[in-house]
Amino acid sequence: MSNNIANWDDIIKKEARGINDYDLGEVHQVDPEIVVTKKGVVDKDKFYLPKSFVERFDGHKVYFSITKEDAENYRKDST
Repeated sequence: MSNNIANWDDIIKKEARGINDYDLGEVHQVDPEIVVTKKGVVDKDKFYLPKSFVERFDGHKVYFSITKEDAENYRKDST
């Protein structure tokens, strides 16, 4: 999947969305192969999404090519 991100640090603190505008929370960390997002206020879910799932970044939101159902495979509860 091709994307338009020149500097991966630019997506930190940006909204993350999946297919059908599924809310993946906010990007909190970018590792060499993974983008970590956090969703929720009290019971936070963390998603560890492969960078290869990033479709595009419009300056405000990062779009991932992943469905809500598939995202569950990359979710971990953080308490």
